[in-house]
Amino acid sequence: MINWLANRLVATLLITFVFATSTVFFLIAVCIWLVTYFLDPRLWLLHRFTCFWASLYIWIFPPWQVTVNGREKIDKNKTYIIVSNHQSLVDILVAFTLFTHFKWVSKDEIFQIPLVGWNMALNQYVRLKQGRKTSVKQMYSACGKHLKRGSSVYLFPEGTRSRNGKLGAFKEGAFILAKRQRVAILPIVINGSKHAVPKNRFNFSGRSDVHVQVLDEIPVESYDETTVSELTQKVREMIRSRVFEEQADETVRD
Repeated sequence: MINWLANRLVATLLITFVFATSTVFFLIAVCIWLVTYFLDPRLWLLHRFTCFWASLYIWIFPPWQVTVNGREKIDKNKTYIIVSNHQSLVDILVAFTLFTHFKWVSKDEIFQIPLVGWNMALNQYVRLKQGRKTSVKQMYSACGKHLKRGSSVYLFPEGTRSRNGKLGAFKEGAFILAKRQRVAILPIVINGSKHAVPKNRFNFSGRSDVHVQVLDEIPVESYDETTVSELTQKVREMIRSRVFEEQADETVRD
């Protein structure tokens, strides 16, 4: 009981700190947006500031340690469809620590969150109202425009966070987009974040060592003759084989 109360207190303090500092950071973001909007059509500087804003919470919170392997595989001069597994809300902060330029595709309700969601709108990240065909079409259109301007697009193909760390089924949207726009795919594997903020719980749960692995890009030429379904399963397997919980299952079966 004492441990639970202590963990709850830590979580409450962290959330309070995030929202308190977000007020200041959002005002800075608005200033950057006003100054650079016409000079920086990709909003590169605003996104870079957002990377700093998000990464700060990782850096100042000692129980969350993030290690990135393969960062050098990201070509700053290329645009990608970036896809990764999704274990926790912390994955969003973790992705920003890559400090590479991209636009999120995110659920519409996330944009409604004060300050954080408003900043997502400033950055022109892409809204998606799940279950609405018109929203999906708008998502494809918005992503296409961003890719043509030189911004990568980041999606979680599972569509939601995992409950137990294991990889869920992949939706085909990211891979339809890749084939339509003829853009390389950059798979990323995130391990260890499920303990930081478990799904459906806002509670501190102790130290979390998060490992991010950037895999080799999948060039367009390598999947040109592949169907969307085959490409989806291929990328899912690349990620699944490196997820710790999936590896543990295979060890038990062996």
